[in-house]
Amino acid sequence: MIDSLELITTVEDLHYYLIQGLMIEHATLPPYLTALYSLKPGSNLEAFHFIRTVAVEEMLHLTLIANVFNAVGGNIQGVLTNPDFVPTYPTNLPTRADDFEVNVSKFSPETIETFLKIERSHHVGDNKALVESRTKQTRRHNFLKLAGKNDNLSYETIGLFYTEVIRGLKALDKKYKSEGKNLFIGDPKKQITPEYYYDGAGDIVKVTDLDSAIKALYIIQTQGEGSGTTTIYDSEKELSHYFRFQQLLNGRYYVIDKEDPTNSDQPNQPTGETFTVDWDAVYPVMDNLTLSKLRSYCDADSELYAHALVC
Repeated sequence: MIDSLELITTVEDLHYYLIQGLMIEHATLPPYLTALYSLKPGSNLEAFHFIRTVAVEEMLHLTLIANVFNAVGGNIQGVLTNPDFVPTYPTNLPTRADDFEVNVSKFSPETIETFLKIERSHHVGDNKALVESRTKQTRRHNFLKLAGKNDNLSYETIGLFYTEVIRGLKALDKKYKSEGKNLFIGDPKKQITPEYYYDGAGDIVKVTDLDSAIKALYIIQTQGEGSGTTTIYDSEKELSHYFRFQQLLNGRYYVIDKEDPTNSDQPNQPTGETFTVDWDAVYPVMDNLTLSKLRSYCDADSELYAHALVC
């Protein structure tokens, strides 16, 4: 077992973890958006709504991490413009995990199963270790393997990864204050503010101190996994990403009682109205399509290839 509190001990460590977070959130967007755009117009309205809302909230997550990164002195422009920032699909999240691969694919049961793996949940107590040595092979999953740093360690879920970041933030902030220094030295003008976000749950948090940084990361955690292992909803009493996607495989809505959330449906036990998913009302999108693949399948002067070049 690894003591998680020892993994983020410097601001450089913190920057590294936040960059991995940026990569994770961005890497979900091509798969989610490709599945969304593969739906034929007028079909699968439930799927369109679920996937679109999740994709918008992943954009929020990317922004929230960027705000935290800027607040602790990171250079976000240098990260986002790095050629290695955008993965080549199929890929693992965020770098070299070996639990499952993520493809850019059309809407299908297999694609939704992958989305569930991305958003899966596993919570631990405040004083429990979040990672274990891969050499012990004690985890069921090797999901987030951080390349180039502690290569023998992995996180089972995205939520545990962010719990690690929050623990590191708390420890570093305490250390800096004890030394009469400020961890949050970033230029406030680089903060993205709430007016730039709409059409999804949650809000952009302007990060200036430890409390606002934790608030930003907590939104990411709960929107993806939910607010606990026995709930289907996040901190704002909205259905978490995992259970939104699960509805598509069940063909049934979850019910949340926002007045008394304890009366809401239990995980894996939806009781709401049923709906039909038409898995065939989908455009035949090639898996992990690239410009080079498209050129090999199309004539150089084809309309499809010409549009791809413009994009």
